[in-house]
Amino acid sequence: MDELKSEISARRMSHHIDGLSVGSSSGKNIKRHAPSDGQLLATWPEGTVEDVDRAVAAARGAFKDKRWSGLTGAQRSEVLRAVSVRLKTGFEDLALIEALESGKILTQAREEIQWAGDIWDFAAGQARSLHGDSHTNLGSDKMALVLREPAGVVGMITPWNYPLVVLSQKLPFALAAGCSVVAKPSELTSGTTLLLAKILEEAGLPKGVFNVVTGYGDPVGKRIAQHPDVDVVSFTGSTATGSAIIAAASGTLKKTIVELGGKNPNIVFADANLEAAVDGAVKGIIHNAGAECCSGSRLLVQSSIADSFVAMLKEKMARVKVGDPLKAGNGYGAIISKTHYDKILRYIDEGKRTATLVLGGSAIEALPGYYIEPTIFSGVTPDLAIAREEIFGPVISVLTFDTIEEAAQLANDTLYGLSSGIWTGSIDTALFMAREIRSGIVWVNTFLDVPSEVPIGGMRQSGFGRENGRYAAEEFCVLKTVIIQDSRSYPRYLPST
Repeated sequence: MDELKSEISARRMSHHIDGLSVGSSSGKNIKRHAPSDGQLLATWPEGTVEDVDRAVAAARGAFKDKRWSGLTGAQRSEVLRAVSVRLKTGFEDLALIEALESGKILTQAREEIQWAGDIWDFAAGQARSLHGDSHTNLGSDKMALVLREPAGVVGMITPWNYPLVVLSQKLPFALAAGCSVVAKPSELTSGTTLLLAKILEEAGLPKGVFNVVTGYGDPVGKRIAQHPDVDVVSFTGSTATGSAIIAAASGTLKKTIVELGGKNPNIVFADANLEAAVDGAVKGIIHNAGAECCSGSRLLVQSSIADSFVAMLKEKMARVKVGDPLKAGNGYGAIISKTHYDKILRYIDEGKRTATLVLGGSAIEALPGYYIEPTIFSGVTPDLAIAREEIFGPVISVLTFDTIEEAAQLANDTLYGLSSGIWTGSIDTALFMAREIRSGIVWVNTFLDVPSEVPIGGMRQSGFGRENGRYAAEEFCVLKTVIIQDSRSYPRYLPST
């Protein structure tokens, strides 16, 4: 383990602007320590407004001279596919960085880098398939074209929980459309985004098309959202921060795409394959230590099987090992930061006062770093904080229902609408619930399953706009209508005298 850690120890990293590695205009840097044991991993610049302005100017210049947007879809596709190959075959260094910076287990990080590679491969196809439309039924002397053009400069603000995957659900689709980009990764997990800039350059992306400014949300993210030369902002993160991004972007009336929080229902009916449902419930809450916008943090179980199902869940979750992200066999690793660790523990304390603790409920103080036991609460009512607020940790709240109508009502009893899961052996139940639940994703007899071909995104306070799949590329386009009239038959507005 120590040999792996030494490979990336104390890296000094820089902004990537117009093809150059540059420091902050303030001269200040951010130090990132591993949440697993406190080791210094890297430093990167503490970005400023001036840094953002420089990056946006580079992206605007690249867009204006058409060094990327002017290429054919086939040429853009070649670059994206080259990135995909690099991610799929040379993922070890990127996976190690993500595991250490975020605290997630290395096996999961490896899977995520290859997942990102698959998204880039799919997006490469979208670069060739984006097209407009034509209207040829307007008369023999007139036709209309609908052009689908790149939106311009896109600002991307990404979270710490899935640094490369979330960026890959945005960036290759914007590039496929012909846009230029300024990205701000989380100040906690900037490493793989900065390395991706180098990979893109090696794959043939022209300088200035992709730029990275590291730093804090204020000022870096705020300036990206406010900047008059940024045409689109794509953000993934909390609902509170998303609201602030939308407010900052409103002054220039730019388009915003926001994928925000969730308090997602994972619903188990008595006729379900209970072994599969238990496994799905465990995956839905311990994957990524529960730091997952789509996590199944509200487990709704039909009353007739609730006691036996909770017993099965307890037995399976008790076998989950927590510890060093680099050690094989661990189910999840460290919590991202002391601030987030304390937040999760506060919710657990609240749960102990208001519900029944079934499993876990404590910090793992014997380990260095920030570790928390997988935690189950039962006897949870819909009004409790642990049933309504996004905890973003390995904490699951069990609620019960009797009828299918009650299940639908409970599922929708939330401010959010990101994802949901249904476990049932009845196609009628699946169809009814899929129609009734207000969420952007509905899984039936599976969970946290997102193929590269399908869109993801939310409803209500989980956001708007879509990422992933062909719809993602369309988000980074604008439509232009061109109407062409044969001048010889143009109907004169003012007849000649």
